[in-house]
Amino acid sequence: MILVGLTGSIGMGKSTTAKMFAAAGCAVYDADASVHALYRAEAVPLIEEAFPGTTAEGAVDRKKLGAAVLGDGEAMKRLEAIVHPLVRAREQALIGRARDSGARIAVLDIPLLFETGAQGRVDACVVVTASSRVQRERVLARPGMDEATFEKIRDRQMADEEKRRLAHFLIDTGHGLDHARRSVASILRALAGRA
Repeated sequence: MILVGLTGSIGMGKSTTAKMFAAAGCAVYDADASVHALYRAEAVPLIEEAFPGTTAEGAVDRKKLGAAVLGDGEAMKRLEAIVHPLVRAREQALIGRARDSGARIAVLDIPLLFETGAQGRVDACVVVTASSRVQRERVLARPGMDEATFEKIRDRQMADEEKRRLAHFLIDTGHGLDHARRSVASILRALAGRA
C-alpha cells in the first residue's frame, strides 16, 4: 500500500482536495478531524491539566486554547506533546484498517506534514497550493478570522514556497475545482504505476 502525505498551508484548499481523493476511492486520514474529535474525548483532561480554564462541558474551548498557545512557542510545544501521540495512534489505526481492506493507496491529510517530520512516514508528498492573494482572501472570509490570527497561524507553518520545493506532486487550487480534480486523477495514475 502506498502512503501519500497531503499537506498545504491554511486556506490553500487541502480539505477540499482530501475529499477529492476520498471520492476517488482512497482511504483518507484527516489529522484535523482527529484533533477535533480528541478535543471532545481523551485529550480534554490532559489539556485542562496543562492549560487550566481552556475546557468547558467536557470539551476543549478552541478559542481559549488558541489564546493560550498561539504566538507562544513553549506553550505550543506542550500542546503538541499532548496531542501528537494521540493523533498518531488514530492515524496508525486508519492505516491498519486500510491495509486490511486491501486499499492500494491511503492518504494522510496532515496540515503540518513537513513541520512535524511526518514526510518520513509516507511514500509521496502532495502539496496543495494557491497564490498568496487567493490564500489571504479565503482565510479572511472565514467566520471569526482576522488578519492577526491569520498571521499567527501562517507563522507556525512552513512557507508555501518551501513546501512546494519538498513536494513530489503539486495541486494548484487557484485554478478551480475541475483543475484540482484533474490533478488528483493524474497523481493517482502516477501512483498506480508505482504500485
